[in-house]
Amino acid sequence: MKHLGFLGILVFATILSAQGPNLDSDYKAIEEKVIEWRRDIHQNPELGNREFKTAEKIAKHLKSLGIEVKTGVAHTGVVGLLKGDLPGKVVALRADIDALPVTERNDLPFKSTITSEYMGEKVGVMHACGHDTHTAILMGVAEVMSKNKNKIKGTVKFIFQPAEEGPPPGEEGGALLMVKEGVMQNPKVDAIFGLHINSQTPVGTIRYKSGGTMAAAQSFTIKVKGKQSHGSRPWAGVDPILISAKIIDGLQTIISRETELTNEAAVITVGKIRSGVRSNIIPEDAEMIGTIRTLDYDMKDKLNKRMIEMVTTIAKAYGGEATCEIKEATDITYNNPELVEQMLPTMRRVAGEGNLNTQKAITGAEDFSYFQREAPGFFFFLGGMTPGNTESFPHHTPDFKIDDSDLLLGVRALTEMSLDYLDSDKTPRLETKPRG
Repeated sequence: MKHLGFLGILVFATILSAQGPNLDSDYKAIEEKVIEWRRDIHQNPELGNREFKTAEKIAKHLKSLGIEVKTGVAHTGVVGLLKGDLPGKVVALRADIDALPVTERNDLPFKSTITSEYMGEKVGVMHACGHDTHTAILMGVAEVMSKNKNKIKGTVKFIFQPAEEGPPPGEEGGALLMVKEGVMQNPKVDAIFGLHINSQTPVGTIRYKSGGTMAAAQSFTIKVKGKQSHGSRPWAGVDPILISAKIIDGLQTIISRETELTNEAAVITVGKIRSGVRSNIIPEDAEMIGTIRTLDYDMKDKLNKRMIEMVTTIAKAYGGEATCEIKEATDITYNNPELVEQMLPTMRRVAGEGNLNTQKAITGAEDFSYFQREAPGFFFFLGGMTPGNTESFPHHTPDFKIDDSDLLLGVRALTEMSLDYLDSDKTPRLETKPRG
């Protein structure tokens, strides 16, 4: 080393930095464990706010690593805190741990046969969205990082979140409740990373998008008031069903004629309509419920404003009255552009040439967005499809299936992103109202 000279030492240090930390032996040591954890969690799924055994498994593992553990966060969440040997920033890593009320339909040797109660009905329970893989991956990250405290310049917060799919009716839960209970504070988180496995993305690859990545989800309820009359004399009443049909048609023109879809995608869907009791009565009222998906805050504001205007105006034009109530479900999953740019060299190094790809935005929603309100965040997608496979195993279906042969890529990505972020002096600013 002493014969390299100053320039040589600088080049050598740059090469080492580009290669990243040498943790290969640690990764290799946990690869089989991560797959084993995933399959055990898959075989024993639990619904949101009821993940008691899953939380116990996570907490026991973290404690065995010497990580400071807090349980019972947002009902069943687990938070681990690992302080490095050197002072520095705080990075958070999140995995969701809940399953869905879906009955598994495949021949996996570790398939779920668990049943539970959901909204008063007996249902099958299944990890039909891959949260079992997320949990196992983050358990693996915790183990690797606990063995490398000397490489951690700061603090790592491991967030195992319940109820990402939504808490049971009448209960609070998920990321929003975790934030409310202070998970992003004490110590304050400077940046947060998360991933989601994807059954349509080949194993060994990673996909991402800067800016608006997954949609804000809102629910709406439209109530239409007409005037009841005999079905043979429609002129004597005001038909709320006709008004509802005109409103549904009008709402779609907001998307097709007023929304700049070349900017970002947007969706307004009426999912249910209720009105009337029999064939020869024009009813007095009607009710519609549905969902709104947007990826840009300006677009979201405009859609909400136009929906309320259109609903009330159309009803009035046909002699009736209508109200439109819009409620928040999840915010836009917004990847902070500065943070994405900062972490891309790490992602390229970890994924390898040609295995890191950009993607278009997704109109599905993720409550990881609530963590991103508190700190700059980067949420990406990990491949879970067997390369060359032509059969589809869609998320949230009984046939959902993941190839878990390379979960180690997720472990490596989260570990090395964390270490590189903490080692850097850069701290991206949090955008208070980011534009998608």
